[in-house]
Amino acid sequence: MPDLNRDDQLMRDVLKQSRVIAVVGHSDNPSRTSYQIAQFLRGAGYIIYPVNPTVDTIDGQKCYATLADVPEKIDLVNVFRRSEYLASVVDDAIANSVAAVWAQLGVHDTAAKQKALDAGIAIATNACIKVEYVRLGLRKK
Repeated sequence: MPDLNRDDQLMRDVLKQSRVIAVVGHSDNPSRTSYQIAQFLRGAGYIIYPVNPTVDTIDGQKCYATLADVPEKIDLVNVFRRSEYLASVVDDAIANSVAAVWAQLGVHDTAAKQKALDAGIAIATNACIKVEYVRLGLRKK
């Protein structure tokens, strides 16, 4: 699968084809970037599932402890965890047959990225999904 950081068209295709996004590390604090980006993605028409084992609900929506707990097939996992946790998120994505992983700005692990690619998972690292969505000229779904 593709390294999304290397190909704008592939990045655009993943964003266009994805419908359900699990946001790992989604905060319930509106001042946090993960909360703000998730809100942007909701507004863009994606179905968002917050994944954070330390939070029960976010704005009335159930928050899930793991990707496996999400009640719908996940198309893309957006990661708001530190780089040292990316490998475990990739493992969970592989176990749950997720098509793509997107690690936010500052989140990168070369070995985890290669593991995703080897497993056939499209991946972007160290890239803000909102910035790329806007830069690629995508519109609300």
